[in-house]
Amino acid sequence: MDHLFFEDIRKISLQLKSGSISSVEITEKMLDRIHKLDPALNAYIQVMDGSALEQAKKADDEIIRGNIRGPLHGVPIAIKDIFETKGSITTAGSKVLSKWKPAQDAVVVSKLKDAGAVIIGKTNLHEFAMGSTTENPHYGPTRNPWNLTKIPGGSSGGSAVAVAAGMCYGALGTDTGGSIRLPSSLCGIVGLKPTFNLVNRKGCVPLSWSFDHIGPMARTVDDCALILQVIVDPKMIQNHGLDLSIENIHTIKHRSIKIGICKEYFFDGIEEEIQMIVEQAMYDLEAIGIQFIDIKIPGIAEGLNAQKIISKSEAYTFHKNTFEKYPNDFGKDVQFRLNSGSKVLASEYIEAQRVRRSFLENVKEAMKECDYILSPTHSITPFDVGERSPEESINNIFDLGKTPIGNLLGYPVLTVPCGFSSKKLPVGMQIIGKPYSEDQLLSIGKHYEEEHHWTEYFEQNNAYLKMNQ
Repeated sequence: MDHLFFEDIRKISLQLKSGSISSVEITEKMLDRIHKLDPALNAYIQVMDGSALEQAKKADDEIIRGNIRGPLHGVPIAIKDIFETKGSITTAGSKVLSKWKPAQDAVVVSKLKDAGAVIIGKTNLHEFAMGSTTENPHYGPTRNPWNLTKIPGGSSGGSAVAVAAGMCYGALGTDTGGSIRLPSSLCGIVGLKPTFNLVNRKGCVPLSWSFDHIGPMARTVDDCALILQVIVDPKMIQNHGLDLSIENIHTIKHRSIKIGICKEYFFDGIEEEIQMIVEQAMYDLEAIGIQFIDIKIPGIAEGLNAQKIISKSEAYTFHKNTFEKYPNDFGKDVQFRLNSGSKVLASEYIEAQRVRRSFLENVKEAMKECDYILSPTHSITPFDVGERSPEESINNIFDLGKTPIGNLLGYPVLTVPCGFSSKKLPVGMQIIGKPYSEDQLLSIGKHYEEEHHWTEYFEQNNAYLKMNQ
C-alpha cells in the first residue's frame, strides 16, 4: 500500500468514491506512516489521531449514502499550526500560545472541513512564521527529507515536509515573504501563493497584514488547484472571472504567452548549477510555445528595503503587548526581529508604503511587455540545520531565494519542481502572474509538469524515504 502515499488527490478521491478503499483505511495507514517517519523529520507539532479517525469515519458514512462533497472528501490534509482550530491547541509555533484553544476554526479550516477533508495534523513552522528555516526553539527543527542535515525552508517547512514525505496528500501554508514557495522549492513540491486576499485570512495568526497570504502545497499542480478551489473566497472568484476547474487548467493554450526574464536581482547570486537547471526548464517551456523576453524593473532594492521595514513593523505591532510582558518566552531570533521592528518610526513606515506603491507601478509598466515573470525560487543550496545565528535570521529569506517580491506585489506566484542538483536536492522555479491569473499560472505549471514526473523521481530516489518504507 506504500504507493498510495504518493498518489494524487484525484486518484485517491476516485478510489474512495468507488469503495475500493475507505477514508478510515487510508487515514490509519497515514497515521502509522507519520508516527514512523516524523520522529526524524519533525514535520508535525500535533498529530490529530482521534479527531482524524472520527472525520474519516464520518466521510465514509457519507460516501456510502452517496453524499460526496467533492474531491477532498475523505482525503487526509495537513494544516500549518498557525490556523485556528476549534477546541484544539493552535501554537503558531510559539511558547506563548502553547495552551491556546480557539473557540472557532479559521475560515480556511472550516472550508476544508465543509469539503469533507480529514484534518490529519497541524504542522511545524518557524515561530510565529517569522523565519525561513523552520528551526523552532520550542518544538524542534523540521528537517529536509532529501537530506536530514538541511533545513526544509520556512516558515511553512512542516507543511512542505509532510507533503513531500507522503505524510499527507496536501497542506495549507502561509506566505509573507516566500513561506509557501521557499519550502516547496527546497522539498521538491508544488506551492501556490494566490493573489492577495483571494483567500480569506480570518483565523490565521498574522505576521504582516500587508503581505500575508494563504495557499495550497501539494505534490502536483492539479492537487494545488483542487485545494485552492475549496479555500478561495467565492465572491473574489466571481468578481474576477477565475475558472479554477481542472478541465479549464488542462485546456488553456500557451502559444501567445510571453514570460519576462529580469536578470537583475532574480538571477543575481544564483549558484551555477541551479541557474543551469532553471535555464533548462525555460528551454522546456519554449517547447510548448512560450516566448521569453528580457525586461527591466527599476527600484528593486528600494522596494525590498521597504518590504523589510513594513513587515517587521507590523510584526512588532501585533506582538507588542505580549512581547513587552514576556520577552523571554519568544525565541532568540524572534526577539531580535521584534526588537528591530520596535525601532521603526511611523514616518519610516509611511515612506516604505509609498515606496511600495511606486514599485508596484514600475512592475505594472514592465509587465506591459509580458504576461508573467519567471525566476529561480531558491538561489542557493539550503543551509545546514543550526548554521545561521539568530541575528542573521532576519535576512535568511532574502539570502535563500527570490520570493519576497511576490508578497510586495501581492501577485499570484506558483513554484514547481524543475530539477535536482548533483547532491540530489530539489530545485524549483517560480512564475509570477498578474492579479487573478491563478488559472493560467496553474495551466503553465501543469503543462510543464506533464513532461517531468518529479513525484515518481522523489519516491524512487529519496534515500531517507527508501530506508523507511
